[in-house]
Amino acid sequence: MDKNLSPREHEVVQYMCKGLTNDEIAKEINIKTSTVKAHLKSVYKKLNVKNRVEAILYIINTYKK
Repeated sequence: MDKNLSPREHEVVQYMCKGLTNDEIAKEINIKTSTVKAHLKSVYKKLNVKNRVEAILYIINTYKK
């Protein structure tokens, strides 16, 4: 997955796809929950999606091959 995601955004997306909540992601990678939310907001914009579910569906449909 590229879409010009930063390494940290990519890491956050990986945890999101594993089903972790924002709080759990924050604890896992030692950042604030607000920072996780900021990364996800940026990811949604880059993927042109509106929310977590759309982002996960985008990733599944784009990279399931």
